[in-house]
Amino acid sequence: MKKETKKSILFYAASALLYMTSLISFISGNDNSMAVVWLCLGSSFLCLGSTHLCLGLSRKKKGNDKTDASNK
Repeated sequence: MKKETKKSILFYAASALLYMTSLISFISGNDNSMAVVWLCLGSSFLCLGSTHLCLGLSRKKKGNDKTDASNK
């Protein structure tokens, strides 16, 4: 797997966890404002995951798939 693909999977996993935290917080009804914060964080991590995935695909199309030793 390429570096961008690994990062995107981790961002998607974090997004799912943040969405679940938000859902639990909404259901418990203790602090809805904190649930909104978790929901926004989950959405931002979802966007970051798709950005990293598109970045990896565009590099693959261009043939710039080489990684130098400083990125490892």
